[in-house]
Amino acid sequence: MAKTVVSTISSVAAAATVVRSVARDYLPPEFQDYLHLGFRNFINKFSTQLTMVIYEFDGFAENEIYKATELYLSTRTSPQIHRMKLTKHANEKDINVAMDTNEEFTDIYNGVKFKWCLVTNKAPTREYYRNDGMNRSTGSDLRMLELTFHRKHKDLALKEYLPFILNDSKTRKQEEKSVKLFTVDTMMMRSGFPRMWVPVNLDHDHQANFATLAMDIDVKEKVMKDLDRFIKRRDYYRKVGKAWKRGYLLYGPPGTGKSSLIAAMANYLNFDIYYLELTDVRSNSELRKLLVATANRSILVVEDIDCLLELHDRVPPKSFTRRNKGRGYHEERKVTLSGFLNFIDGLWSSCAHEKIIICTANQKDKLDPALLRPGRMDVHINMSYCTPCGFRLLTSNYLGITEHNLFEEIEDLIVKVEITPAEVAEQLLKDNDPDIALGDLINFFDVKFKENEEAKAKAKAKEEESANIKVEEEEESVAKENKKRKKKNLLQKRMTRRNKLI
Repeated sequence: MAKTVVSTISSVAAAATVVRSVARDYLPPEFQDYLHLGFRNFINKFSTQLTMVIYEFDGFAENEIYKATELYLSTRTSPQIHRMKLTKHANEKDINVAMDTNEEFTDIYNGVKFKWCLVTNKAPTREYYRNDGMNRSTGSDLRMLELTFHRKHKDLALKEYLPFILNDSKTRKQEEKSVKLFTVDTMMMRSGFPRMWVPVNLDHDHQANFATLAMDIDVKEKVMKDLDRFIKRRDYYRKVGKAWKRGYLLYGPPGTGKSSLIAAMANYLNFDIYYLELTDVRSNSELRKLLVATANRSILVVEDIDCLLELHDRVPPKSFTRRNKGRGYHEERKVTLSGFLNFIDGLWSSCAHEKIIICTANQKDKLDPALLRPGRMDVHINMSYCTPCGFRLLTSNYLGITEHNLFEEIEDLIVKVEITPAEVAEQLLKDNDPDIALGDLINFFDVKFKENEEAKAKAKAKEEESANIKVEEEEESVAKENKKRKKKNLLQKRMTRRNKLI
């Protein structure tokens, strides 16, 4: 009897192998897929299991359920897991544990078994072309989580289990999250992959907070109150039909603490920072992809926006450039002001959810008024030179003192000489002895005063030179106009004389 069973199984297996080989060699691929799909559907009719697939990305945006489940599963360990992925950043205390690819984990919720499996599919390799004319290729893994359970527990999974995971991960994020700085990966962006932002954990800048920020107390309190109000007004924004976002413009000379204020805001809200360099973005469509791919509860930073001259022109310039020798011409469009404004206050801004947009500028008067109006840049903060209040906070942070006999003299100098908080901090860092550090700071004021006077003299000379050039150009223009007028009068006289002779 045993021999008969083994013989039958061997015959069936051999026949199946032959049929599979013949089908693979002689049947069209479309017909093979049709048979495979039909066979799978036939088997599924007798299965009591239901599988839900959760992809890592939904288009260019991150899938919130995937991220939440990934964090939720990282806190669960089981003897049934044989492979785990471990990561740790330099400024993190604990080791991050995650389930590795193709591993399975069974979770029990309200007595029901839910089986999780991390699956990875290799995306097709795509080519992209560099400015140097050389071809490059790249590929990426498409990750997804598969959740399998009995069909009768579908409502439990959708209405209780998955919402439980989302709430659990949200609470855990707020407790354990370290603020990250995201920068653009242009190679991945132009290759069409959704993972366009590369994160790094903030080290030094993340320690910045409002308590140590060298700003006037009134300005700090104003910013903190505005942030608190913004976070609590989710229902209000929904009620009035506006995107839940807030725009800040930080303007002032370099070294006045704009970057430190951004880091303090991120630390205060526990929001990630997305640093966008507009010079790396080639078109409005690329900008749209990047902004859609930013996560909620984040801060988008565009620095030195007054230096981007292209944003002063609302008409998209077109230029044809020879790219990738042998492939013809490629039409290249630049990011325009109207395109940028559409993403921070147009229809595309509705994709934002609990986001803050911060633009920094050295000179506010260079910016287009369309960018400055409420709804785009709601709060304007003047990052001025160091004040007596800011100086006392810096000495408390760097030297650990709140009083000194040189304070009064230094505060008088601060009012008279324009000096940035960064320059004051640099002088205080040079020595731990308060007497020496403050004495060197007083000497630095003399140097700074001379530098400011020289800069003002150069600016005045340049302004006078520009005025003289303008006068010369006007005089030259008038001379040319007079010359044209004389020539025209002379021609008219000749024509009159000729007509008389005729």
